[in-house]
Amino acid sequence: MGYRQARTRRGFSRGPEKARAKTKTESPRPSGEYPFMEEHVQSFEEVVEGTLNSLRRLGGQRFALAPFHEHFDRWLLNLRMVLSEFDSNPSVKVDDQFEKECAQVLSNIDLALKEKRLKEASLQESVRRINQKLLDSRALLAQTEREYASKAREIADRKEHAARPVASKLGALKEELNRTVRMRTSFLRSVLKAGARKEAEATQRLDSTKKELATIEHSFAAEMGPLQDEYKRRKQKLLEEIANYQREIGNLEANSRVNDAVEERQTACGSLINAVNALLQRTEQASEPASSPL
Repeated sequence: MGYRQARTRRGFSRGPEKARAKTKTESPRPSGEYPFMEEHVQSFEEVVEGTLNSLRRLGGQRFALAPFHEHFDRWLLNLRMVLSEFDSNPSVKVDDQFEKECAQVLSNIDLALKEKRLKEASLQESVRRINQKLLDSRALLAQTEREYASKAREIADRKEHAARPVASKLGALKEELNRTVRMRTSFLRSVLKAGARKEAEATQRLDSTKKELATIEHSFAAEMGPLQDEYKRRKQKLLEEIANYQREIGNLEANSRVNDAVEERQTACGSLINAVNALLQRTEQASEPASSPL
């Protein structure tokens, strides 16, 4: 009886292969066996300790920059994630009391953060409003300075325009009087009888011109006085308003800097820490073997 030659499988050579010699240190591996790393499963106590550390960290977290309400949602989300990871851990079995306590704490802190968010928004609006008033007062002060400088310059120009010809006339009269005096002291004094009369007339015209110039200066001084008084009054009032607005802004910003709800957040995390510890105590009590009767 003849035998048919068996067909070779794909992927393998038709000819026989020589077996590789095994080294002395090499041992055969059982078929179907694969190396693996054993994953560490946390115990209930380890999960509790990690959760407590996370709660302590969140309870002491501070926010560096305002507005703080922008950090509240992220902080609350992190808090919920810590509780969710604790609840979903296979080593943890929470009870109704723990769930009720956590739900109450989360509800309380959510309400407290909403109130803080509204309060901070109100403070920011107050700061914005007072800042606008401060800008308006500064703009009004600058306008007051410009108006006063413009009016003072106008008065000075009108005064110079009115006094210039009088001052020029006064200079000419002084020179005329000086010439008359020099003539009286000369050898013509005994001849010119009109010298004394001319000197008197020149002196009279000089005095009259001086009075005219003084009247002009007094008139413009009287006009300048009320302008200066009004300018000083308005400037002082605006400076006081600016100082008050700056103090108000400083007080509001100081109040907002301590308005990061740290006390409320610490209280919430403290309550959750107590709830976790209480759950740990109940779990340990439930796992203790019952004492055998005597």
